[in-house]
Amino acid sequence: MKKIISIAAVGALLLTLAGCAGGSTSGDSASGPKPVDQLVVGFAQVGAESGWRTANTTNIQDSFKEAGIELKFSDAQQKQENQIKAIRSYIQQKVDVIAFSPVVETGWDAVLNEAKAANIPVVLTDRAVDSQDDSLYESFLGSDFVEEGKKAGQWVVDSYKDSTTPVNIIQLEGTTGAAPAIDRAEGFADAIGSDAKFKIVASQTGDFTRAGGKQVTEALLKSNPDVNLIYAHNDDMALGAIEAIEAAGKKPGVDIKIVSVDAVKDGMQALADGKINYIVECSPLLGQQLVDIVKQINDGKTPEKRIITEETTFDQAQAVTALPTRQY
Repeated sequence: MKKIISIAAVGALLLTLAGCAGGSTSGDSASGPKPVDQLVVGFAQVGAESGWRTANTTNIQDSFKEAGIELKFSDAQQKQENQIKAIRSYIQQKVDVIAFSPVVETGWDAVLNEAKAANIPVVLTDRAVDSQDDSLYESFLGSDFVEEGKKAGQWVVDSYKDSTTPVNIIQLEGTTGAAPAIDRAEGFADAIGSDAKFKIVASQTGDFTRAGGKQVTEALLKSNPDVNLIYAHNDDMALGAIEAIEAAGKKPGVDIKIVSVDAVKDGMQALADGKINYIVECSPLLGQQLVDIVKQINDGKTPEKRIITEETTFDQAQAVTALPTRQY
């Protein structure tokens, strides 16, 4: 009988230890969700390459401050290695959630597997990663970049529908390998591709910066003096292109039409002034939606895998109307 009692006691002890060894994570059924003011989120930003990115950073920081959630922030200065280093630092610090806007699409599987092994959920914001394993992130919040390119291309098609002469186009690409650069080029090409009169005579990266847009446009205008239109993957490059066009003695928006993506305040002002002809919106105000995703994860819920932001387009008249209340 004593042996039976001893065996039973040991069995009970083992069950207790097994239960303790299982552990729990923030928001799971064993421990329940953490109080919001105890949550810590690590955010690895691309950099500060444009007005859009600056507005995105400010909105995210303000949204987490308002929600009472601690946000650890890092600026990768447009270098993937810096972003990977920041993510690994967040893993070591055992934050509750990691969020980041990938500098480029590829090369993330190793570090995201490290986060997964540490049981830290990852949320992608603004940009996607090119991975076969979508279990490496909880959700992707951002725009449909292909659709943005299509909207820009469709405006070009509509604007030149009665033209019988060739339309020569310079494309100012975003950062090489970045999701918006790849997708906006694809969507634009899809939209104009069925009409032979549209020809992209040059396509080069301006790295999403105003200085890059100016420098590339200056060079490309010299080799393509008969260009009719510039398609810029963001407003900052379009604003740089305006400077280059004016320096070449031509009138932006008239001699050379410009279509762009973003709709930041400086771009909208150029549109209202007639120097840009059309802008496809890409909203940087993702902060509140990111906070909501973090709260869902903390509550043990599963956020939607793909969350697309709602956006519009602007012509000159619409820009004039929208500018007085523009937040970014």
